[in-house]
Amino acid sequence: MNFHGILVPLVTPFHDDLTLNVSALAELTEKLIEQGVTGLVVCGTTGEYYALNEDERKTVLSTVCKIAKGRVALIAGINDLSTEGAIARAKQAQELGYEGLMLSPPPYSLPDQQGVYAHYEKVAKSTPLPIIMYNFPARIGIEIDIETVIKLAEIDNIVAIKESSGSFSRALHLLQTPFKNFEVICGCDDQPVDFFFWGSKSWIAGAGNVFPAEQVAIFNAAQAGDWQQAKQIMTEIYPAIYSMESGNYNQKAKAGCLNGTFNVGPVRLPLSNLASQERDEFIKLIKR
Repeated sequence: MNFHGILVPLVTPFHDDLTLNVSALAELTEKLIEQGVTGLVVCGTTGEYYALNEDERKTVLSTVCKIAKGRVALIAGINDLSTEGAIARAKQAQELGYEGLMLSPPPYSLPDQQGVYAHYEKVAKSTPLPIIMYNFPARIGIEIDIETVIKLAEIDNIVAIKESSGSFSRALHLLQTPFKNFEVICGCDDQPVDFFFWGSKSWIAGAGNVFPAEQVAIFNAAQAGDWQQAKQIMTEIYPAIYSMESGNYNQKAKAGCLNGTFNVGPVRLPLSNLASQERDEFIKLIKR
């Protein structure tokens, strides 16, 4: 599985009545592939996986796979409140044709580091698919300690970590750790140039729904060593990125989808939709 480049955690389109919009999901999948992204992460946090029932989840995973299989890397988010639930989601992803998995520690239960290690170890033993760990303490409630990351990186099919702590000091520590067959992926939408400068080769960004072509261009510029170009593009999109990182991230990923040109509908509860003024102000940042 090639996960170098821009991987977009897809939003899940809904109709105004909050039913699943399968045709919009198919169209969005095609449009993102056309923009040159390397891969798609399906049923992740940006995709509101927690708000989908099991039939909808299977429909979303199947719809994207049918269109994208063999064209871009396909990664399924398999987060669950329990380890056994994550194992079941990993099995489903494999059966549907996915090439990789993304997994955070279980939310809500606040496991200690021994529990975090055991969680990943058990899921990894249950599947042949490569696993990208997801460190996002602001959402999950705990962090995967660096020492735990180093131990987990020794498991053959744990291949990377999406680092979304927001601390570049921590990220830099990981980026300078001499891992074997393990990579550190940018998971902070305001830090990709920094990650790329220090050797990261991937960016998983919900903002890729909004700025897919721009993010691909930043990655390509960085790979070519054109740091001035990478910084220039980042400067242009930064106001909107900053707004997303400051609050209502999922809502803005949907409101601004494909530079604000593609309607993917509302968010589901427990998220509330943007007030019209906040939405208008965000769209103005995109159109600058």
